Amino acid sequence: MSHTHATCCARLPLAQGLRHHLSVPSGIAEPAHYGLRPVRRDRADLIVLAHISTGVPGSSPAEAMAVSGGVITAVGTAADVAHLAGPDTTIIKPEGFISPGLIEPHAHIFTSIISIDWTDVSHQSCATFDDVVTTLKKAAEGLTKGEWLLGQQFDPSLYPGEPDLTRDILDQAIPNTPVFVMNASMHFGYFNSAAMKAAGITDETPDPPHGALPRVNGRLTGIASESGAELLFISKLPEPTPADISERIYRLLSTAASRGVTSFREATTGAIAGVGEYALLHQLNGAKRLPTRVSTAQWALLNGLAPEASALAWTQAGVTPFSGDGMVRADAWKVVTDGSNQGRTGYQTQPYLGEQTGGQANYTPELLRAYLSAGLDAGWQLMIHANGDGAVEFTVEALEDILPGHPHADLRHRLEHCSLTTDDQLARMASLGLSPSFLMNHVYYWGAAFRDTILGPARADTLDRVASALTHGLRPSLHSDYNVSEIHPLFSAQTAVQRIMQANGEVLNPHECATPEQALTAITVDAAWQIHADDRGTLEVGKRADWAVLSADPWSTDPAGWHDITVSETRIDGEVAYQA
Repeated sequence: MSHTHATCCARLPLAQGLRHHLSVPSGIAEPAHYGLRPVRRDRADLIVLAHISTGVPGSSPAEAMAVSGGVITAVGTAADVAHLAGPDTTIIKPEGFISPGLIEPHAHIFTSIISIDWTDVSHQSCATFDDVVTTLKKAAEGLTKGEWLLGQQFDPSLYPGEPDLTRDILDQAIPNTPVFVMNASMHFGYFNSAAMKAAGITDETPDPPHGALPRVNGRLTGIASESGAELLFISKLPEPTPADISERIYRLLSTAASRGVTSFREATTGAIAGVGEYALLHQLNGAKRLPTRVSTAQWALLNGLAPEASALAWTQAGVTPFSGDGMVRADAWKVVTDGSNQGRTGYQTQPYLGEQTGGQANYTPELLRAYLSAGLDAGWQLMIHANGDGAVEFTVEALEDILPGHPHADLRHRLEHCSLTTDDQLARMASLGLSPSFLMNHVYYWGAAFRDTILGPARADTLDRVASALTHGLRPSLHSDYNVSEIHPLFSAQTAVQRIMQANGEVLNPHECATPEQALTAITVDAAWQIHADDRGTLEVGKRADWAVLSADPWSTDPAGWHDITVSETRIDGEVAYQA
């Protein structure tokens, strides 16, 4: 196929310019090394008596499990583990069903905590566009003079006609308070005239580098497109304090734990504040054990550096592949090849409905290969954002050039979102040893919009093809991409099984429905495999004692009810990490 590409800096993600907005340490903290205790085979530190679904394919539930030194040493009947009880053994009988700790293989900590307390104007909270305006107007009533009204998660693609939140609409509803609202994709922001005044912006302000301020008849419309334009406003907001940042990180990870998550891949580490983000995670974990384990994906465009320089900067900071400890570990190299399909910036092989173009790639072919090679040569797992089918093709072509014969070709390299694919692409991914991680709730939240207004029925049918990926021998995982969608692995798994679209209750391409066991495997053992956590994902002898206590057993219940399953407790290495 032929490609028309922008340079790498033509559409930098928003986070690339937010460095001033998140102050973190400059050095690398020492790992805390929790859980490094001797493992005894003759005595248990902890015995669990409960209904235990091990997550091992084809296995039956167990009724007892023994733990020593944070490792599972026995699983079976109560009689099977009784001889491991000693005078210092703790025996617990949780009220609920034990499941392997769930794995969130792609979500964002640092880009999410900036807006975590902003007013929620998502489609989930605001069923109509009028509800968005009403919610913002009500939120403005409680603000003091000069205080900004900040909103998050607005998504025009989910409302009839894809309405923008324009300057005129905001001026009419909220004329005197500065307003800035972030699009759910983070590629767009929306503002009113009061925000322009507070930010020193006029209708004559030129488009900034890496951004655009659309106009009609010379007047700004109230839309800030891409990072450079959004930063004109965000740079004027009060910066969070170090205490704020710490509290938000713990809160976000506790929210993940409340959904059964014990391992979490932070998907763009260093994009805002450089290597200090990794340092901060270690420092927070050293002060108080984090609610989940965190695996990090290092940002390839660190400080906007060229490929080899970026890789060298991570190395010089002491951040090398698989460094860290069992709680915070550096694992991957993150590259973003395109934008958001629902925001019409994902790179497609065909135009979007009603448009003449299908987005564009963030790199030239040569520069993409350079960034991928820099991470590969340094020994990192590649974690590559590719949303549109054009981006998938673009990425697979690059990997077909650089992976074969490379000493690090077998590091379980991943395509993130991998939203729209062909059979040919899945087959070539399999031949390269790649695996996809699907933002499964694309189907639930945006499936109808993709089918009816953005892509058309035939192309929408190629969305999040879990069943086809499995048929081609791939090992897919499911993720939230938080804050794009909520962290809720069981709901993602439910969507993989049902493929129901929220807007109309219809099923999007039933041929791609996964079986319940396949969907649960994608949020446990296969997701653990993807983040190089082979010591997790199932509850069996030799694995880490990471589990969740659930209100129902997803391995034996109807997937239609998985969304309603609650979590009362999670444990890491057998120690309580979260309690409701």
